[in-house]
Amino acid sequence: MYRVTAVTKANEILTDIPLEQLQAHEIQWYWVDFENPDENEIDLLDSYFQFHPLAIEDCIHDLQRPKLDYYEDHTFFVIHSIDANTLHKLEIDIFLGEDFIVTFHKQQMRSMEHVRQLLKRSKELNAWEEYYVLHQILDSVVDNYFPIVYEIEDHINEIEDNTQNLSMDRLLEQLFDRRSELLLMRQTVHPMRDLLYRILNSHHLDGVKEQKEYFADIHDHLIKVAEIIASNREMTQDIRDSYMSLNSHETNRTMQILTVISVIFMPLTFIVGVYGMNFNYMPELDERYAYFVVWTVMVIIAVSMFFWFKRKGWFD
Repeated sequence: MYRVTAVTKANEILTDIPLEQLQAHEIQWYWVDFENPDENEIDLLDSYFQFHPLAIEDCIHDLQRPKLDYYEDHTFFVIHSIDANTLHKLEIDIFLGEDFIVTFHKQQMRSMEHVRQLLKRSKELNAWEEYYVLHQILDSVVDNYFPIVYEIEDHINEIEDNTQNLSMDRLLEQLFDRRSELLLMRQTVHPMRDLLYRILNSHHLDGVKEQKEYFADIHDHLIKVAEIIASNREMTQDIRDSYMSLNSHETNRTMQILTVISVIFMPLTFIVGVYGMNFNYMPELDERYAYFVVWTVMVIIAVSMFFWFKRKGWFD
């Protein structure tokens, strides 16, 4: 389906009008939003709007990297929104001309309805024209990055505090999941940041130059999101290193205790081995109290070594 929004020269907003009415003289500029279009509606990009074939091809075959292409009578943008549930990229294609803006996306997006409502309430349509819609779409898409990043950050803080008392294996599993999510976010945010930089420095987009501070604000937001992502990735790295160090320390502690026990039993094993040899003549075996004497010596050795190791701090 597609929805048409037009602005007349009298600054009146017309909604859901047929495409044929866009040729009327009182129409100053218009916005056509294609949402999950069928084949007939996709054909309108060529038959009615006569956009460049390469741009139309980019609309049909997603996912394209965020980019900016200049054609003879229009400029073509590819931007990426993010599904908050799956973190998958959602492509939005934008055709911007002298008195029109056409958006194309294959998923339903609340940001588009949000922009339509802002358009109805705006009092600066004559000054902004079609660039107002472009700015609001970019701003809405970028603003939706923040809740996703903040939610991931909250999960990382929960992992660091271990509020659920999970095992170390489970914590590391969650930590790697958060790192994967941050990677997906970075793969979306960084190209968008580069795209906004190109838009800001473009010599072909007069509306951007006239309202540069508004588009620069979006670029600043993208820089902030990128910094948050980088900071959280460093935090996950630090948490992982801490958990690995703690795990290594516990393993070393266990090995130390086992080593102490083994050392204590070494002389006892030696004594038992000596008197376990099958020689015919061993004088101590004929003594009446030899068995108890050997036991006493073994206990004294074990207790003495235990307290000696404890004094050295091996059991602390």
